[in-house]
Amino acid sequence: MLAWFAVLAAPGASPSAATGNAAPGAPVVVELFTSQGCESCPPADNLLSELATRPDVIALSLHVDYWDYIGWRDPYGSPMVTDRQRRYASALGLRYVFTPQVVVDGRDTLVGSRRDEVLAAIEKSAARLKAVAVRFVPGAGGRVVIPAGHAPDNGATVWLAIYDKSHETAVKRGENAGRTIRNVNVVRAFERIGTWTGERLEIPLDLAGAAARGRFGCAVIVQQGRNGPILGAAAMRLDRLP
Repeated sequence: MLAWFAVLAAPGASPSAATGNAAPGAPVVVELFTSQGCESCPPADNLLSELATRPDVIALSLHVDYWDYIGWRDPYGSPMVTDRQRRYASALGLRYVFTPQVVVDGRDTLVGSRRDEVLAAIEKSAARLKAVAVRFVPGAGGRVVIPAGHAPDNGATVWLAIYDKSHETAVKRGENAGRTIRNVNVVRAFERIGTWTGERLEIPLDLAGAAARGRFGCAVIVQQGRNGPILGAAAMRLDRLP
């Protein structure tokens, strides 16, 4: 399924040569743009379920809202997610958005159901040193620490993604009518929490509040510009908070 639109400019999304406090073995961020209203998405949803079990991958299911009009309103669809996907399209030189789309570490874009290609992109990205090591500090709602290092000239955006473990939905209308779809690591909030300029950065978080609302996990992503290469990331299960 393809959706055409006018691509908006996404400043600060050019490739970075940042090195600094490099993070060997840092997880690879895999973002799947999907929709329960998309008939070609379930195979990609299944692949993401598999990737979510890997400790070297941060797998995020991001549900767009632009397929809601064709018969089924995705309960997890969000205009925020659609905006993020469109910004990726601009940053990666695409003329359109589509589902299922996978973006690996903010650098590579693929059809999310093409298993071999997705796995190869993850392997390639895993071999690349991240620019910075991101870590969580538990206690008092949690904090994230980003050490000093070499940041891009315009700084890097620090994102916080909050996600649910999984949802099973009986789809009653639209292209997937009659199917039960399982989505994992469903992103429910994705917000900018800071800017990293190369100096050590420590940001307090309200992870206890997210856990109390039934959320399963969170990820902090440091990204050049808004949708450029991902420079570092870390994830944590909220049920492991002290």
